Amino acid sequence: MSKISLVDSLKSLSDDHSLFRKFFSHGLLEIELYKPEGVDLQKPHDRDEIYVVASGSSHFTVGAKEYDAVVGDVLFVAAGIEHRFSQFSDDFATWVFFYGPEGGECPQVD
Repeated sequence: MSKISLVDSLKSLSDDHSLFRKFFSHGLLEIELYKPEGVDLQKPHDRDEIYVVASGSSHFTVGAKEYDAVVGDVLFVAAGIEHRFSQFSDDFATWVFFYGPEGGECPQVD
């Protein structure tokens, strides 16, 4: 079993002046914490991913859809789909779960 602390993870990002860091991996699963600053410069990823908002709030665009995202929200992005956080609060951070094979498990997700 592994335990990942949000407080410790945020401190680690702050200490290193990093926007993201991988904290766990097992098989095809990777867990990162992402804390964008100013502008989210992400590009589409080659694997499916799930975001779980850990702190703060944001606007989230995935494909042509737009959402408000707050603590506890779960957001799915299929592999290869454009997505971006914007208008995020200073304390915004999100867990990112990358999983499955390159190209995604089911390329035609709505």
